Amino acid sequence: MSVQSFDPKALQTPNITMTDAAVGHFRKQLAQADKASVRLFIQESGCSGYMYKIDFVAAAEPGDLSLVMADDVTLHVQQEALAILQGTEIDFKKDGLNQLIKFNNPNVTAECGCGESFVVEAD
Repeated sequence: MSVQSFDPKALQTPNITMTDAAVGHFRKQLAQADKASVRLFIQESGCSGYMYKIDFVAAAEPGDLSLVMADDVTLHVQQEALAILQGTEIDFKKDGLNQLIKFNNPNVTAECGCGESFVVEAD
């Protein structure tokens, strides 16, 4: 077992990105919901450990870090989730009638069989 150090200053500008498809999807969803921005957070849940959650909100929660993804799409990220979400790319896939928001998170070490929750383990 090793000890990992956490430098909160390193997360002042986290590397969380969105593909063009995801920006387009959220742009439409925000217009339909009549909300100003997207909030990304995680919850302890599911069979594996954590679950991604997205809300359409009027403003950030206290402590959220706000990232501009496009001129009209702002992402507010839960402060407590920054270390787990570092390096994540948010994508949107559409296949026929099926639509999926996909989180390409390099920190995930395992996912549950249903695909709704994930595990992050330290080295």
